[in-house]
Amino acid sequence: MSLPYFANPDAAGNQLPVAMAHRGFSGEGLENSMPAFRAAVGLGYRYLETDVRTTSDGVLLLFHDATLDRVTDGKGKVSGRSAAEVSKARIGGREPIPTFDELIAEFRGVRLNLDVKDWNSVGSTAAAIERHQVHDRVLVTSFSDRRRRAVLKLLSRPVAASAGVVSIALFTLLGPVLPGPVFRRLMRPILRDVQALQVPVRRGFIRVVTPGSIRRAHALGLVVHVWTVNDPTEMRRLLELGVDGIVTDRADLLREVLTGRGEWPGGPPAQPYS
Repeated sequence: MSLPYFANPDAAGNQLPVAMAHRGFSGEGLENSMPAFRAAVGLGYRYLETDVRTTSDGVLLLFHDATLDRVTDGKGKVSGRSAAEVSKARIGGREPIPTFDELIAEFRGVRLNLDVKDWNSVGSTAAAIERHQVHDRVLVTSFSDRRRRAVLKLLSRPVAASAGVVSIALFTLLGPVLPGPVFRRLMRPILRDVQALQVPVRRGFIRVVTPGSIRRAHALGLVVHVWTVNDPTEMRRLLELGVDGIVTDRADLLREVLTGRGEWPGGPPAQPYS
């Protein structure tokens, strides 16, 4: 892809599959915590997947759920709590919820896949990207195409983006039944502002990732990232099919698979600022 976000070369300059750590890497269930992000970066990961939500006073957090209840010792909606209130909650009873600013400041070179979880986070996500000037380091995605586009409209220059549920559904359902030229002519305006399709292997009885769907995505100039894949055999199968990236909870296993294929980037991991 032409956008800097997707450039993932090895030492010889060859493009490698993107390995993305889903909410960081933690065997202790400390998802979206600074220890989880540090663990992934320590393994050599260049890409982290995370989620963004916003407090009632506009602070952008790296957090998946609408409420604090599932993964922290706190209670209530994130959007209904101030940053000061949220700061008292602990992921797994141990770790504070990190802010976008904290993660961006700690690691140089790490790229973030940002899933914008609610409309409350549209303005705060765009503002954070602008504040830190990290347009080349982020990919903006959302299940909602409208929400993703709302973020993109607020930015001063392009960032990488992935399609939402409706766009992906049209791509998946129409691809096998329409002639190639007709399909591409129809999909180009629908996918005009995205460079990636981030998809599950299947949705219910529909297989989303197939040799045909990968071929059709590449014909449109799109990369295919598959989530959330934790089995090494499935990782290898998808890589053989030609997917461009894998999102995983098992950053350790994906690293082993890619290393075995000669597709791990190698070199030192991204370093924290001193």
